[in-house]
This record gives sequence, structure tokens and C-alpha cells, in this order.
Amino acid sequence: MKLNTFFIRLCHLTTAVCAGVVAGGEQSNSRLAAKVRADVADSIQIDETERTWRFIVIHHSATDSGSVESIHRDHRSRRDRSGRPWLGIGYHFVIGNGSGMADGQISPTFRWKQQLHGAHSGSLPHNSQGIGICLIGNFENSKPTPAQHAAVTELIRQIVRHYNIEMGNIIGHSNVRATACPGRYFPLRDVIQDSTRSVTVTDPIYSFTVHSGQLSRY
Repeated sequence: MKLNTFFIRLCHLTTAVCAGVVAGGEQSNSRLAAKVRADVADSIQIDETERTWRFIVIHHSATDSGSVESIHRDHRSRRDRSGRPWLGIGYHFVIGNGSGMADGQISPTFRWKQQLHGAHSGSLPHNSQGIGICLIGNFENSKPTPAQHAAVTELIRQIVRHYNIEMGNIIGHSNVRATACPGRYFPLRDVIQDSTRSVTVTDPIYSFTVHSGQLSRY
């Protein structure tokens, strides 16, 4: 597969945005965009040969707090069925809930940056061809924050757009193996429907650019 540089620029949602969503209910993109920070999150940059991705598998951390670093430490202590230690965090992206990471913050892990297989599903095809997204929180007890919901929806939308992933291949961890993950209060159906709707590339809240070929870095 040709070498691409793949940029996703995702805005962090502020506390004011979250409060506005909760207090005001449904709002138009333009109204929500007015509450979003002007500065954009760091680019997610790939300078590796892209893998062939077919699935998106959604998880929750089943903890009240967490971060890429805390999950990485935990996963490094694990071993596979052959007794070999894990490389580290098994997910490709982690989305914070305000405890350990900023609320709605999307952090790519080394597996995404290096286009490595995942270690998150318990299924070989879903690990080798599935992008693992973990949201911090225990969604057996409560729903994701509004900022997390917005972030995961847009992240999936842009991944689907770039890799042409079928709607039916956006799944929760429980669709792969017997587990409660990503939790009974995770709005999987809503996230799938919202993330697969047709949107313009220059969304007022998030912007996305794909550069084909070998390009210079910013």
C-alpha cells in the first residue's frame, strides 16, 4: 500500500461546551462550534505504510479514571497465551473523561502511530485489522460525557471516511467476545449512526485532511 501521511485534527471540547450541551439539549453544529476552543489538538500523524483496517472496536476502560500512560503500564504487565509480554497498551486511541486526561481528549498510542496490530479484542482478525478505541470510564454505571460522545463520533467518522470501513464493522467489544464492554450505557447505536452520516470535510467543529504521497512534515 502506498505511503500516506494521514492527518486528523480534532478540537478539545471545553467544560463550557459540555455544560452547554447538558443545559441546552440538542444544539446545531454552529452553536456548538462557537463554544469550542480555537486551538486544535495536535495532529495525528502517520509516516508509516498504512495497514488495511476493516474494523473499529469500541471499549471502555471500566475505571473511573485513566490515561494512555496508566493503561500502558497495566498492559505491559500482561502476557499472551504463549507467555510473551505485551508490547504495551493494546488500543490505538484513548479518549479521556476529565480524570487522568482532559475530557474529550483523543490520544493516539504507539500502535496507531506505528500502524501496528491491536491487542484489545481477543479475536485475531479484530486485533490484526481492527482499530481499538478505548474511552475512559465505566459505562456499566454511567454514560460517556458529552465531550467523549462528540469526540468518539467524530474520530470514527473520519476513520470510516479514510478507510472505507463498513457500518456493520463498527462494533463494541461485546460483539467479539463475551464481555460487558463497552458497557450497557454506552450509546453504541447512536454513535454508529451519527458517525456514518455524510458530512463535509470542513466540519465547523473538527477538520480533517488526508495528504496522499510522501509529504513534508509541518
